[in-house]
Parts: sequence; C-alpha cells; structure tokens
Amino acid sequence: MQKLVLASNNAGKLKEFSELLAPFEFEVIPQGQFEIPAAEEPFDTFLENALAKAKHASQLSGLPALADDSGICVNVLGGKPGVRSARYAGDHASDTDNNYKLLQNLANELDRTAYYICALVMVNSADDQNPITVQARWDGEVTDIPRGDKGFGYDPYFYIPELGKTAAELSSAEKNAFSHRGQALHILIAELLKLNQRV
Repeated sequence: MQKLVLASNNAGKLKEFSELLAPFEFEVIPQGQFEIPAAEEPFDTFLENALAKAKHASQLSGLPALADDSGICVNVLGGKPGVRSARYAGDHASDTDNNYKLLQNLANELDRTAYYICALVMVNSADDQNPITVQARWDGEVTDIPRGDKGFGYDPYFYIPELGKTAAELSSAEKNAFSHRGQALHILIAELLKLNQRV
C-alpha cells in the first residue's frame, strides 16, 4: 500500500477518498495524524486552494499528498458561497450555521439551481513541477427541507432531481458514482493509470 496524505481532517472526505482509492492500493492518511495544521486558503479559485493545501501537506509529511477544494455554488447568488463554502457564516462556522445562512439568503428566491465543484490536486512532493489537477461539477438545487443523514456540509439540502434524493440520502456507492468528488477522483485515477502505462 502506498501512503498518501490527505490534506484534510474532514471525516466525510476521508471516508469517500479511502473507499475510492482502496482498489488502487493507496492508504489515505489524514494530515492530523502527522500533526499538520490546516493550510491557508487565500485564493479565489478552488484549484489554487487545492494546490496550496496539497503542497503544504506534502512538505510537512514528506509523502505524496492529495488535496481537494470543494464547495457549493448557487446561481442566483452569483456563485456564492463558492470557495467560502466551509466558512460562509464565519471562520469557525458549523454546517448548521452555513446552511442557515444559505437558506436565509435564498428565502425570497425562486431560482434554487446550484452545483457542487471539486478541484483535486495530487503531488508527489512539495516541489512537484507537474501535479495532477482535475475538476468536476455536480448539478442540483437547494431545498428548504433537509433530508438524509449520510452526508455532510450542504448535502442534506442539495437535491438532485434526476435521482429524486438529496446528497445526504445517497448510499456511499451512489454518492461515489455521482458526486463532484467522486467524478473528480475517477478522472484523477484515469490520469494515474495513464502515467503508470508510460513508466
């Protein structure tokens, strides 16, 4: 098993990445096990933040690292919360705080269409000159009534019309197949397979 540091301590993300990467013999380790503090996320794009987090985790662990930056973008709000999704209601906001603020801002809006974005970056080292970078999108809409208890973040309010469920109602297999993170990781895995074939 190849050790891979996940530049996050989010239990939900760790579970998703571990499940998706297990067949490729990656042991995904959260950066907290190395006592690595969270990296700064000063950028305005998901990709730049993900790259900063991956390099930070790799530098302090000495191992290859994987980072994602993801969030929900609501069309009528001009793409917000966007990169501020985890801190929408403040730097130490809980999921409940963030969801409450989002629903408040959508209280008088008819257009509830939204999408999740995930940018994924994998680096072999902190000075990797050719990191693998991918991005994926998952379309849905924001509902007022939370449903499901399997997700995290905005998942209970993120409704996918074609599935008839919120993201928090999906099984792990369903979420890994359809989600922004699942899609991005499948693209990243395809890139890894291409690299292995060239070696």
